[in-house]
Amino acid sequence: MSVADSGPRRTIASDQQQNAGGEFVAGLAARKAAARLLAAVIDARTPLDGLTDHENGHPQYKALDLRDRALVRAILVTALRYRMTIAGLLARRLEKPLPPNATALSHILHVAAAQILFLDIPDSAAVDLAVTHAKSDPRTLRFAGLVNGVLRTLARAKETELPAALAATDEAPRWFSDRLKATYGVDKARQILAAHRLEAPVDFSVKSDPALWAEKLGGIVLPTGTVRVGKLSASVTELPGFTDGAWWVQDAAASLPARLFGNVKGLRVADFCAAPGGKTAQLILAGAHVTAVDTSRNRLARLTQNLERLGLSAEIVQADLLAYEPNQLFDAVLLDAPCSSTGTVRRHPDVPWTKTPADVEKLAALQARLLARTVTLVRPGGRIVFSNCSLDPLEGEALHRAFRAGTAGIVDDPLRPGEVAGIDPFLTPQGTLRTTPADMELESPEVSGLDGFFAARMRRAL
Repeated sequence: MSVADSGPRRTIASDQQQNAGGEFVAGLAARKAAARLLAAVIDARTPLDGLTDHENGHPQYKALDLRDRALVRAILVTALRYRMTIAGLLARRLEKPLPPNATALSHILHVAAAQILFLDIPDSAAVDLAVTHAKSDPRTLRFAGLVNGVLRTLARAKETELPAALAATDEAPRWFSDRLKATYGVDKARQILAAHRLEAPVDFSVKSDPALWAEKLGGIVLPTGTVRVGKLSASVTELPGFTDGAWWVQDAAASLPARLFGNVKGLRVADFCAAPGGKTAQLILAGAHVTAVDTSRNRLARLTQNLERLGLSAEIVQADLLAYEPNQLFDAVLLDAPCSSTGTVRRHPDVPWTKTPADVEKLAALQARLLARTVTLVRPGGRIVFSNCSLDPLEGEALHRAFRAGTAGIVDDPLRPGEVAGIDPFLTPQGTLRTTPADMELESPEVSGLDGFFAARMRRAL
């Protein structure tokens, strides 16, 4: 990732703030915002996307101009992707660990270290701005000398120490890495954690002719039919085909559950928890009459906008699934349930730091309730696909197994090799689907992998 440092500009409010002596310092506002938002993620478990939303994000972030916002987000994503490596290298330079209440100091150090170790920002600028930041905050003023010394020695040693630190570090909180190792084994867990350090490629579901759109977008066609681009040459809205509604952004793994129904032409299909609408669009294009249900008015507004751009239409219903009463039962139902999102860490590196094991358990219990309701809304003989973007078996394999054992009138409808193009590598012996960021190895790590997803197919027998 390459990010240029913000230089001085006319808009003082966005990229300059006063130091302790009353002088304005270019770039200080961005670093203060980065430390403040890192604190919100780590200390308050606040999702990063909400903090950096251009309309409803943190006020300190919104006060910056667009260039500084991009810099802040780059710093934060990097600081989270490499948090354990950064923490280890900083700890080597401290005579004793920072006290538990020195969180403000810790965040200043992490913001600066992310720039020194991983971003194309001059070491001197990162160090000087961190020292100025420390001096400007009464909580950290007396540690300004420590900040200076620690960061300067880090900058001098990064070439020799960083490779070994990266090789020896699991880039995740202990609870997260331990669960991955228990589920997938040590080797695959480490492959997943290594993939989490990389920015995910951009995947496109296209209405037709993937080869043509791969050429136009400068990408490749995956075995699943998704078009993948390693790095975009422009913003999504400026790419060819956006205005015409020729495609939509959707991770390759997220495109799989809607394909597990087989032929849905002419069938009434419900997409529960439907927003932002990628799976809804797939089902419409496959010929289904789709009812898209979601609890959130704002998310449904986004779904509506997406369908309008694509020139597609569906029945859109705002409802709590647990209380939803359709006029008649559906021929098939898709539940892509709300989950811990641990399969999307490549795109959302804050997830391991904002979620806890208790969150996983709570979300698994919610999914079980939603699934129990979902199966009552499909006609006898109708298909049910349950999916989510979690890597944790508590929300996937274990939940499916317990649900099947405890629910009368529901039978497994296992996926079979060769049934759906491109998914055989992800099939389990039980006929379910499991993907991880360590799967789909291609020509380089930057274009390999896909989100972690679980999906299971069932039928209502009664």
